[in-house]
Amino acid sequence: MRVRTDYRSLSGMEKAAMFMLSLSEEHASQLFENMGDEEIRELSMSMANLGNISSEVVERLYVDFAEQISSTGSLTGTPESTERLLSKVLGDERVSQIMEELRGPAGRTMWDKLANVNEHVLANYLKNEYPQTVAVIITKIRPDHAARVLAAFPETFSLEVINRILRMEAVQKEVVDDIERTLRSEFMSNLARTQRRDSHEMVAEIFNGLDRSTENQFMTMLEERNRDAAEKIRQLMFTFDDLGGIDAAGIQAILRAVDKDKLATALKGASEELSSLFFENMSKRAAKIFKEDMLAMGPVRMRDVDEAQVEIVAIAKDLADKGEIIISEGGGEDELVY
Repeated sequence: MRVRTDYRSLSGMEKAAMFMLSLSEEHASQLFENMGDEEIRELSMSMANLGNISSEVVERLYVDFAEQISSTGSLTGTPESTERLLSKVLGDERVSQIMEELRGPAGRTMWDKLANVNEHVLANYLKNEYPQTVAVIITKIRPDHAARVLAAFPETFSLEVINRILRMEAVQKEVVDDIERTLRSEFMSNLARTQRRDSHEMVAEIFNGLDRSTENQFMTMLEERNRDAAEKIRQLMFTFDDLGGIDAAGIQAILRAVDKDKLATALKGASEELSSLFFENMSKRAAKIFKEDMLAMGPVRMRDVDEAQVEIVAIAKDLADKGEIIISEGGGEDELVY
């Protein structure tokens, strides 16, 4: 197992896990006794996945916290060592439940774990649930994963779920708790608390993750049932073409972040104006080579173009989350500003 030596790469939760593992069982037990179940789950997940930590990194941790300890030898965080420590303060049944969750699909929360369940497996399970229950679940998982799950449903069931999302009001905590208990037993996961968002915005984000053919199919069916809702969703959707509203600095940020082969495929299906925007923000030499590479690619499948464009849009949104690009909520000509 590789020994981790870069202190700067550690997250806050990993540092907390290091701290717990460096303490005696007695002192660690006292700390666990003062934590809530959610805190114990999160910390246990980090402890179990910590791996080998060099003694220099442990020393750095204590220097940062202005703590003094007598010995800071290397640490190894494993599921077994975590289980032994938890067994000192929790009952066998509780320890068994936590460890079962740790060994289930990866993810800190229940919704993170669901994102690591194959969309066909998840869709096969959810298609037997009430559409309203599925609507709640769909709005709590990542939009790109929700898109794949929706696409795996039968058409009529997908449309029913979408309409339930559009009509959804604030969901009572008791309902979410019931869903959590059911999903926990199926996917060994944790409950994540998320804020209520506009239902049209949530469906728009899900549609952004669909390939063009499936998106058009769902949008056409939705327009037949609810034209106003379909129009609101269309206005909220952020597509590859909307990247044309980014200034030069923003385009350059995207260029640094995307895979050049993916960009070449995406631009195969883009307008001349949008393609020119990307070329203008490369050096003349780089743009010349890039255009030659695109020509050498020859014809590409529309499906590949759609997938590449969806991936680049996701990267743009990730840059927005990091503060490098801002997606304006007010819409207008400048949808993104750097």
